[in-house]
Amino acid sequence: MRADKALAAAYPEHSRVAFQRSFDAGLVTRQGKPLERSSTFRGGDVIEFSFPDVVAAVLRAVDIPLAILFEDKSLLAIDKPAGMVVHPGAGTREDTLVHALLAHCAGSLSGVGGVERPGIVHRLDRETSGVIVVAKTDAAHRALAKQFAERTVVKEYLALVSGVPRLMSGTIHKAIGRNVRQRHKMAVVEEGHGGRASWTDWELVERYGDLAALVTCTLHTGRTHQIRVHMASLGHPLLGDSAYGWKETTRMRRSPGRVMLHAARLSLAHPMTGKALDFRAPLPADFRAQIRSLKGG
Repeated sequence: MRADKALAAAYPEHSRVAFQRSFDAGLVTRQGKPLERSSTFRGGDVIEFSFPDVVAAVLRAVDIPLAILFEDKSLLAIDKPAGMVVHPGAGTREDTLVHALLAHCAGSLSGVGGVERPGIVHRLDRETSGVIVVAKTDAAHRALAKQFAERTVVKEYLALVSGVPRLMSGTIHKAIGRNVRQRHKMAVVEEGHGGRASWTDWELVERYGDLAALVTCTLHTGRTHQIRVHMASLGHPLLGDSAYGWKETTRMRRSPGRVMLHAARLSLAHPMTGKALDFRAPLPADFRAQIRSLKGG
């Protein structure tokens, strides 16, 4: 059997990725000689291994207030505000969710990747508000990642869209891939030609004349900008989303200050106990104000 698969199978409490880090660090040996991941194990072999030390994050912990919906030893659920970036990167400051979690979860963070950092298993765009879950242990990270990969997590969003859909509800099966002309954007792309299968269910919640509508979107896949791309493909881009076709209009009394998308609900099984968890985030103030304006208030 291939070495990394054999160790992961023999010690299921540790991930295959954890063993791969051991191989890369030369910490898996047979008769004192380091083995490669692709080495073969045979019956009777005596293997010695250890794990590399978890390296402290180079990021600085920053005490930023967080709206905690739920927290225990394995995970926490947060109501992320619009404008907060999840992961630090080029052009970001020390105000990301990761910086905040390093302070909030000091000493109790997942070591996924060999670096002390929160085990974030899914993301929200900077301008999207709402529920995001974070794993605090390697075991929780693996179990949550498995649920997301197997599409057993319920992900519901509320979105304000331009115009009013002709139907009361619908299902969108359109593959999404990178926009070939503008690499920072996504687009509906033919599957097999750079597009990945994507599935969104939507339902009309409320209409505001013929100007806009509130819809709920349920994601069955997790592609980048999925709701934004799919709703724009129907001719109903999200309010504030100029990247995907929304245009300012004098008919709108209040101009949206961001893409009007909110992760309202996330339901999953607790990664350790299997207990059903149902997290909900209330609409933020700017979203409510936009709705009031659309109603003429």
